Amino acid sequence: MPPRTDSPEIPFSSRKIRCGLVHDHVLLREGLRRLLEDEPDIEVVSEAGNAAECLRKVHELRPDVVVADFTTFGLPAAEAERLVAQESSNTKVVFLSVHDQSGFSSGSARVAVQSCAVRQTSAGELAEMVRKACSRSPMRSSEISSRRDPQGPTTTLFREERSLTAREREVLKLLAEGKTVRGAATILGLSVKTVDAHKFNLMRKLGIHNKAELVMWAIQRKVVRLPVNF
Repeated sequence: MPPRTDSPEIPFSSRKIRCGLVHDHVLLREGLRRLLEDEPDIEVVSEAGNAAECLRKVHELRPDVVVADFTTFGLPAAEAERLVAQESSNTKVVFLSVHDQSGFSSGSARVAVQSCAVRQTSAGELAEMVRKACSRSPMRSSEISSRRDPQGPTTTLFREERSLTAREREVLKLLAEGKTVRGAATILGLSVKTVDAHKFNLMRKLGIHNKAELVMWAIQRKVVRLPVNF
């Protein structure tokens, strides 16, 4: 195969851009890894199949850029960026989407314009988006620790911890480690309905609205211990 002649000129740097990939399709992740690692200034340091795994790996490996499926976090782009920045303030996010930019909500417009690879994006364009994302300034601490409520003033990301029962903590730990409600029920010897009720109660107490936020809270409070070789 003849060498590529259409690659953009890249200034020499001894330090490569460290990149993490997040997508629930293994084959797609493998394809992205091969495409990005063809670039002389990019290396893929981690892969994850869901938000929980992504946040744990960001916490431990602190990549420069995370390339993630837009639906991974189940959140608006700005909120997903804040989740990642909570674990590593210097890590930027490039989102993948099958939709064009007109399909994004107004709250996600800034991210959609700057760092969303849509269906027509080429490999070279994606690599360039990774480079541009890496060069963006880190989030300010005020952006990381707060979020804007459309009906009120800026508030902290999570409520102050209320007292969790021992069983709620067990459920929290298992869910944060990536177990499903059914899987947690099997391990604890409880019904799925009971575990679901514990999940609802602990998320209500903590002001958490989805599993990605729950995982981040568990990591911050050291409820979940990161595996040595994760």
